[in-house]
Amino acid sequence: MTVSHKGLEDFSFRILVASGLPEAKAALIAESLVAANLRGVDSHGVQLLPFYVNQLMANNIDAYNDGEIASESGCVMVYDAKNGLGAPVAEICCRHVNRMAAEHGIGIVVTRESNHFGACAYWAQRIAAAGNIGIIMCNASPMVAPWQAKEPRIGTNPICMSVPGPPDKSWLLDMATTTVAAGKIYKAGINGVKEIPAGWALDSDGRPTTSTEKALNGGMVMPLGGYKGSGLAVMVEILCSVLGGGAMSTELGGIRIKGRPMRVSQFFLAIDVRRFMAADAFEGRMDKLVGMIKSAATAADYDEVLVAGEPELRMEQERRRDGIPIPEGVWNTMLETAARWQVKLIDA
Repeated sequence: MTVSHKGLEDFSFRILVASGLPEAKAALIAESLVAANLRGVDSHGVQLLPFYVNQLMANNIDAYNDGEIASESGCVMVYDAKNGLGAPVAEICCRHVNRMAAEHGIGIVVTRESNHFGACAYWAQRIAAAGNIGIIMCNASPMVAPWQAKEPRIGTNPICMSVPGPPDKSWLLDMATTTVAAGKIYKAGINGVKEIPAGWALDSDGRPTTSTEKALNGGMVMPLGGYKGSGLAVMVEILCSVLGGGAMSTELGGIRIKGRPMRVSQFFLAIDVRRFMAADAFEGRMDKLVGMIKSAATAADYDEVLVAGEPELRMEQERRRDGIPIPEGVWNTMLETAARWQVKLIDA
């Protein structure tokens, strides 16, 4: 199934409204999910919508609570999300860090007791759009074993950084501290893919596996680069949950777990580059750096050197033009979710 991004956003919006969300929150969540699909990050796109709805129906999320400031001191804030929806809370936190960066040159917000907010890139771009370097981190449900272990204790704990500049060439890094996002393995399962690439997952004994079934049934996502990815995940855990006073490690729930709040913590950082140099000078230096990197001779079997965010930018241009392909399994779960409230793809 291929759907235009506007059509997919509208369909997602109407499903969320039908499930009981206020329109403003439904619009934000739909936009953020489809933004991930546009960039080709389908693991964080509308594939997540049925899980969001299930969490709402199970009363795992307080859809009407936007949280409150727990403490603020200078350029530092702790925000208590009070189990509110992840995306609306993240939007509030982005506004706060941008405000503090304008006042102090830097702003840091650590949020606790929140929920899944989609792809980090969407929020880092919100910060970059205000002329700031945006850095986002988040702890996640424990589905990753620490290095040399076979029991999950840490999450995929992503790290993201976006820099200000023209949207057609901005540098944007968004990565899990695992080899791949867990959503890619779930996507394989939803769509009946039996084998996943080597290096994605471990089985229940902590051995590498390419079996989707073994990865999903008692298995775990593989840390990026072994002990290095494990260490980075713990670093994210410290900056998010330890620093913010939130739930840690096995205290977290999950987007696919009913009857238990997710309780994730998130880290938002904004750095005002204009405190260092003029905005156009920064953009010029970024252009120079990217040019130096891309000028390197290509390795065998490659036509060009790409930098962080470039493949996703090209994918977005293509999908805005040609539509977003939705795999059959994902599409069927969306249709099943929509059928609960007789929501049609085309709003008659």
